[in-house]
Amino acid sequence: MKKSVKKIFAFLIITISVFAVFGAGFTLGVFDYLEFKTYDLRVNVFAENSAPSDEIIVVILDQSSLDWARKTRGWGWPWPRAAYSDFIEYMKIGGAKSLAFDVLFTEHSVYGDADDAEFARAEREFGRFMQSVHFSTQIGDSQIMPSTANDNPFFNTVGFGDFLQKFALDGETKGQFPIPELLTNAGAIGSTIGLPDSDGVVRRLALFTLFDGKAIPGEAAASLILGGFAPQVFYDAKKNNLDWEGRNIPVDKNGKTLLRFKGHDFDRYAPYPISLILQSAETYKNGGTPELPPEDFRDKYVFFGYYAPGLYDTALTPISSVYPGMGTHITMVDNILQNDFTRETPLWLDLLVIFAVIALVGGLTIFSDKVYISLGSLVASVTVCVSAGFLAYANGWWLSMIAPFFGVVAVYLTATLYNYATEGSQKRFIKSAFSQYLSPAVIERLLADPDQLKLGGERREISIFFSDIQGFSTISERLDPTVLTELLNDYLSFMTNIILDSGGTIDKYEGDAIIAFWNAPLNYADHAARALGAAMECQRSLEEKQSFYEEKYGARLVTRIGLNTGFAVVGNMGSNKRFNYTMLGDSVNLAARLEGLNKQFGTFLMCTEKTFNDANKAISANSGRFFGRKLASVAVVGKKEPATVYQPLPQAVYTETLPILQKFDKARDLFYEGKFLEASPLFEEIIDSDRPAFFYAEQCRYYIKRPGEWKGFWQATSK
Repeated sequence: MKKSVKKIFAFLIITISVFAVFGAGFTLGVFDYLEFKTYDLRVNVFAENSAPSDEIIVVILDQSSLDWARKTRGWGWPWPRAAYSDFIEYMKIGGAKSLAFDVLFTEHSVYGDADDAEFARAEREFGRFMQSVHFSTQIGDSQIMPSTANDNPFFNTVGFGDFLQKFALDGETKGQFPIPELLTNAGAIGSTIGLPDSDGVVRRLALFTLFDGKAIPGEAAASLILGGFAPQVFYDAKKNNLDWEGRNIPVDKNGKTLLRFKGHDFDRYAPYPISLILQSAETYKNGGTPELPPEDFRDKYVFFGYYAPGLYDTALTPISSVYPGMGTHITMVDNILQNDFTRETPLWLDLLVIFAVIALVGGLTIFSDKVYISLGSLVASVTVCVSAGFLAYANGWWLSMIAPFFGVVAVYLTATLYNYATEGSQKRFIKSAFSQYLSPAVIERLLADPDQLKLGGERREISIFFSDIQGFSTISERLDPTVLTELLNDYLSFMTNIILDSGGTIDKYEGDAIIAFWNAPLNYADHAARALGAAMECQRSLEEKQSFYEEKYGARLVTRIGLNTGFAVVGNMGSNKRFNYTMLGDSVNLAARLEGLNKQFGTFLMCTEKTFNDANKAISANSGRFFGRKLASVAVVGKKEPATVYQPLPQAVYTETLPILQKFDKARDLFYEGKFLEASPLFEEIIDSDRPAFFYAEQCRYYIKRPGEWKGFWQATSK
């Protein structure tokens, strides 16, 4: 199976498996706790971004009010219930839409029946007064709905079907109701219960509570009903919304609505102490100008609750661990009035996001060999998940952050382990096997696509390089071994770097000789140009270093290079414990012979006609046009068929010696036509300035005497 197909299968298996785990975990609520915490963070970040509704007024009984009452009215605690009459009457005068007391009056007043009667009178005359009720499974005495409550406005629920049961508390629910006098005279009753999530934090409330077959509105809904909202609510199962008075109130699968808190503390509603209300009411009654005129409360939804230390109930909320319980109901009213809700994204969308980021990171990790790409995709995906979660909340949506976060981390680790297990050994082998004779850039290309490497051997066209230092044996005899090693290492290093930088592969070193080739293991269409360009660069760089070698080592290094382009077998060859990536074939032997043939012609760089022509045909970044001359038609030792060879020349040298080269070309052609008498004087003319002409002049003299030995090409007799 091809590597790409294997990776596709691995990608599918890993992606689907990780998604199955984290998608199921998300659906089953495994990540709820951590998700709740990230949601709370989002709530706090955006809590101050929207202003509270100006239709809500909060009145509290705080410590300052207790102190004022004790000092000026002589009231201890609890206050007589008649004390609230002036407050209720003042709200009536002011024209408040409703007044909700977040206080449970389940016992008769300690001040007697008259005290309860006075409170009942005030609430009855106001008419838009809400008494609180509480439902729980933990109440001691079980209560059913008192008959006196049946005149209160309950919700008429339409279209709920079985979903209506989601609004009932689990277990045996009991109720705590106001005493009959107060219950009978109330305009409505409102449920005080909060509905904490599994971690104990109140993030949502229900619009109503189902008790004894009645849909009893919560404090928020009861206040709005008293203010004019119709007590009829519709359920839209497709949108999972409650339709109430033209407002689409989102609910979760349990019928709860997410609260969108309007600040980091309760004080953002600027609550008034009840002492200030009572003082204003007294001043108004006496004809004075009250500090809080009654018209300030016109068309307002007023809430009253205890806020003195030790008196008020607290709720653990996303924005505070001691948030007043009444504040959650006020927030619900605020959200309904401003139509400002936070909605949970649909399950399918959360699952789609989880799958998308898992697939993205999994794909980039498996299919990319660049660590920075896979790691970058992980970081980018995590950043996107977090950013999307915050951006979604800012626009009213709760988008999951934790499941996608852990999903991308899990798929990244899984895919990385897969790559390490399946490709790590292959990459380590490639690095260890090729680091000695391939450039790092070439190795990286092999690591990126190991399919380019056929370790078992293959026949392919390559360009072959053989080099040798002229007279190195003489140099080595007069140098100290340590100095000789230093010289040789320096020489081999810079020559090797030139070869590797051009994409060449080092086959081996044999003493001072370098054997290399191009177009294996990686494919290079311009391999001939790369090889010839590298050979000429080696000669040029060596010339630049001559003064250094002469000064430091007292040696002048002259290198002969032979090049050939042709087909050869390339691959790992050797024993099962020790092998080398090398080449075999007649083309290899020819390149080796050309290196030695330089001695015959007095040249230092020689290549076959194919190498020279292919190099000039190639469009290569490493070289432009190559210059040189056709040198000979020669059959090297061990070969019967001749090969046409060239002497590549630097452009400057070629231009400078062009007249000599033209005479050489004419004489050479005459020589191979067997016209030795005509060719000889032409070679003699340039013999002092051209080493190959000296060689041909000798050959002319030889064949003039032995014309019968001429074969139409020159036959080399030594390597």
